[in-house]
Amino acid sequence: MAMPESVSSIGFFPLVAIYLLAVNLLAVVLTVADKRRAVRHAWRIPEKVLFLVALLGGSVGEYCAMRLIRHKTLHKRFMWGLPAIFVLQLAMAGWAVHLMMTHM
Repeated sequence: MAMPESVSSIGFFPLVAIYLLAVNLLAVVLTVADKRRAVRHAWRIPEKVLFLVALLGGSVGEYCAMRLIRHKTLHKRFMWGLPAIFVLQLAMAGWAVHLMMTHM
């Protein structure tokens, strides 16, 4: 299956890198915003949204932001869940790269 012209001219891996950078930046922004809202006792960002962004590739940014600003560090769901999501993402990426290399 051929890639669209726009993807092949830029390259697949740079596009993946740009996507991961963007989703991790979004994860950091959401985590910091949730922390600020928690301090102000304002409406919070739902945990489902934070986990969704992590599942979409923002697990590293979200985990690092949580540790840096000490947000949700007492929640086992986040302290165990985000690293588990990252390990799963690494395994899936390794599998995808293996498939790409063996089918070239």
